[in-house]
Formats: sequence, structure tokens, C-alpha cells
Amino acid sequence: MNFIKIAQEVLELEAKELQIAAKKLGKEIEDAVDLVMQTKGKLIVTGVGKSGLVGAKIAATLASTGTSSFFLHPTEAMHGDLGMLAKGDALLAISYSGESEELIRMLPHVKRFDIPLIGMARSKESSLGKYSDVFLNIDIQQEACPLQAAPTSSTTLTLALGDALAVCLMKKRGFAKEDFASYHPGGSLGKQLFVKVSDLMRTNNLPTVSENTKLKDAIIAMSEGRLGNVLITDNTNKLIGLLSDGDLRRALMLDDFSIEKSVMEYACLNPKTLNNAGLLASDALVLIEKYKIQLLVVTDTSDVVVGVLHIHDLIEAGIK
Repeated sequence: MNFIKIAQEVLELEAKELQIAAKKLGKEIEDAVDLVMQTKGKLIVTGVGKSGLVGAKIAATLASTGTSSFFLHPTEAMHGDLGMLAKGDALLAISYSGESEELIRMLPHVKRFDIPLIGMARSKESSLGKYSDVFLNIDIQQEACPLQAAPTSSTTLTLALGDALAVCLMKKRGFAKEDFASYHPGGSLGKQLFVKVSDLMRTNNLPTVSENTKLKDAIIAMSEGRLGNVLITDNTNKLIGLLSDGDLRRALMLDDFSIEKSVMEYACLNPKTLNNAGLLASDALVLIEKYKIQLLVVTDTSDVVVGVLHIHDLIEAGIK
């Protein structure tokens, strides 16, 4: 049995159903967008079985892209959770047949609250279709299931249409990546847009020596600091140099190398610094990669050291 071919046929069949639905789509999507935009409360999504699972995902997508939304199970709604609906909300109800008993039983009660309804089913003549103020057709020609029993193409179309509605609402609202990041502060985009250098830089027990320090003592400070670098400061804590492990390795190749000499003999006297701890960590990473360094010294506007930012700290924090 050729499972590669079977899998390809499933994907092609479902893709074909999406293309057919895309060509059929008309003003109803605009009506759905307008209805949601006029809603002062939340857009509640409901459905039973596979439609319910898809509905929960649609609700999650809506909520994370600027449309206040949550999923409500019809059975739970009939046993007290109808109290989660309020005047000013709207309902997105999903049932491929349009006749799911649990769902249809709750609709008259929803209408009592004067809550507008967006229905998703295969026929506008279904019970759900007749209750709907806006109807989105999810009819398909063929399920991918060889028995034509398990919802496959139909659930894919329902999910995709939910995504389409969410994207339309994002465009309508002018929902930007900054907005998305504010809903996903723990995600990679949220970290890029909100985590600052001050959140990640090290400020305590920094490996620091004076300009009069001998190289051998600076090496000890470097080892104890575990940053692969040692900062050289004057008596006001202003940065005047930096000795990295790379500087040390290059120094070892010199004929007159001596650990008894001053650390200033081998240090970089113009190290890369950053005098803005409020800079985004992602922008600091750009600087680190640009200059091919591991450590960025953070100073104030007077060149006084306030901290250091190591590339390992950025990586561990998931900054990309």
C-alpha cells in the first residue's frame, strides 16, 4: 500500500475543497466582519464534537489577534454557562449538518438575549442557517475520509474560514505586530519587542580591575568572572579598556609576552559599548553579531559601567 500517495491525495483533495470555497465566498464574509466590529462585547464560539474542537481553536486565534473571544460548549451552556453570555456579545455557532441537537437547543435561549448569530453550516436551510443573522457556508463536495464518515475536508474548511475571519478582523482593526506581541509576551516576537538590555544584563560581581593591574592578576579576575572578559576601569568606574580571552590568546603569540606586564599592554582600549540600557535586547544582539563579539559593556552617558550583556544571556532568554 502506497501511503505516500494516499497522504498526497488527502492533501490535494482538501486543498481543492479550500479553493472551491474561496471562489464561492462573497459578501457574507464582509457582513461577518461588520457584525463582529459592531459587537461591544465578546465573540463567543460554540460547537459540538469535531466542530467544537475546531471552534475552540478559532476562538483562541481570534483572542490572540485582537478579537475578545472564548469557546462555550452548548451542553454546558444549557446547564448554567449561558450566564457567560451578555447583551452586547455575538455568537459564532458551528455545525456542519446545521442540526446538532445540543447546539440547536441553545439557540432560542441565545436569541432571548438579543445576541446576533454568525452560523457556519453546509446549508442555509438548516436549523442553524435559519437562526443565523450572517451565514457562512462550509459545504464541501467530498470528505478526505474514504468512508465519507469522519469530518476531514469539512473541518479543514471550517478551520480555514475561521482563520480568514480572524485575518480580516486584524486588517480591519489595523492589528500590528506590536499588538500581537502584547498578547504573546512569552513568545519569540514578544521577547523581540519587549525584552530590554536592562532586563538581561549582569550588574553584580562583574570582573573588574584597575589600569595598574598586572596581567596575571587580570587573568585570575577573568577566570573568576566566568565571562571570558575582564573590564578595566579607572577610580570612578569609567571603562578604559577590556581584556578578552581572544586578546589573551593573541598576546601569547608575542615574543615579549609577560604576565608581569600591565593588563593595559594587551587590552582593547576601544571596546564596543552601549550607553542605552533601555535598548531592545534583540537590537543589542544585532550589534553583538555585527561586531563579532561575545560581550557588550553597558555604560551610562558618562562611560561609567552599569552592567554587561553576554551573548549567552541573549541565547538563554530566547532572543533571536
